Amino acid sequence: TIWNYILDHFSIIVQNNSEFLELPFDEMKRLLASDDINVESEEIVYEAFISWLDYDFNRYNDHLAELFSLIRLPLIQRKYLTDYIDTNERFENNSLCQMLIIEAMRYHLAPEKRLTMKTIRTTPRKSTLGALYCFGGIDNTKNSQTIERYDFRTDCWQTDSYWNSRRSQFACIRLNKKLYICGGRDGLKTLNSIEIYDFHTKVWTIGPPMLTNRYDLGVGHIGGPLYAVGGHDGRVILDTVERFDPETSEWTYVASMTDARYTLGVAVLENRIYAVGGKDVSTSLREIEFFDPHTNRWSQCASMIKCRASVAVVSCNEFLYAIGGYELLATNKSIIRHDDGERYDPKCNQWTLITSFSRPKEALGIAVVNNELYIVGGFDSKFLNEMEKYDTETNKWKKCSSLGTKRVGACLIHLPNSINQSLNTLMLSQGNKNTSTNSHQMNRLILS
Repeated sequence: TIWNYILDHFSIIVQNNSEFLELPFDEMKRLLASDDINVESEEIVYEAFISWLDYDFNRYNDHLAELFSLIRLPLIQRKYLTDYIDTNERFENNSLCQMLIIEAMRYHLAPEKRLTMKTIRTTPRKSTLGALYCFGGIDNTKNSQTIERYDFRTDCWQTDSYWNSRRSQFACIRLNKKLYICGGRDGLKTLNSIEIYDFHTKVWTIGPPMLTNRYDLGVGHIGGPLYAVGGHDGRVILDTVERFDPETSEWTYVASMTDARYTLGVAVLENRIYAVGGKDVSTSLREIEFFDPHTNRWSQCASMIKCRASVAVVSCNEFLYAIGGYELLATNKSIIRHDDGERYDPKCNQWTLITSFSRPKEALGIAVVNNELYIVGGFDSKFLNEMEKYDTETNKWKKCSSLGTKRVGACLIHLPNSINQSLNTLMLSQGNKNTSTNSHQMNRLILS
């Protein structure tokens, strides 16, 4: 329809089509209120609104405050807000406009209070959320080689490209404008190599290898350094932890964990790295410990309510979330998979159960977007391709579109629009060289 075309091509239309400026008030109001405008940032919506107003100065008297309230000012960059909106003479004599600007300023100045300030103006339009990328993991027969991209506007997954690496059971993390893929296995061979993708230069390099070969490890970062935690080296379960400094490109050991573990979850909360659950030699774990980089010490905190190996862990706002996983019963070695998760509050050192999702499953990919947890794939005695999202404020799960490929242990990465709309390249034909430290540019298939 024409309406959908306008939504899909909004940024182009407002720049190149003078007919946009002649839209009647009702149509302009409908546009500004829509969640489905296809824009990279709220600044584009604001500038379209100003252009429309300027086209007919009578609109300032009739529609200024009503339409201005539809601009999601709290989501506009703070510098843009202060430089171009707060100082704009158009809004000086309108008390409602001034209140909306103050509301946006407070949102930026008091991030700890944002949950209590939630309105439609603090809810991002779908297109500004960026995209989710899912890759890696094991499907029915082998390592999955498709790379899939999720569009929040359409709730659809599409295959963007293919990944010809044989690496599995690795850990993956985005650190600023780079993607790090660490360790894993190539068949029966455990790897210590890392691959680094630069979103700015669109080039893959092989980084310095870790000091220890690891698979089923966890990774996290505090500030600049990246930490590789636990895992298995092919012979023994590891309690060792090493830190990678992007400035010096060197790995160094830090203090070891109290408990050796693999298939653990790792996340960072309040400048501490948490190692959550996992598995030791004989059983699954519910024990949690955290690392303080300032003291170089691991300390234990409250254990989870349930044992969880192959658990998906993230931090969101001021809490830690552990989702799914399984418990290995010591008595008969049978497995109980979980269809729920737990939330950890560091202020009271306590875990509480959250509501259940669709089915018990383990080895999920997980990411946080706009205070919602997204989980993909997993295993429940068969390979899964479903995606669900959890609203941390309502404590409710909702089903989303399924992946095109069933995946166990996939990596799910959120890319905001500020980095890139597309990974552009993601193929690692040389990704299994175990000890090379030479940087190289790889010839890769361009993602659409």
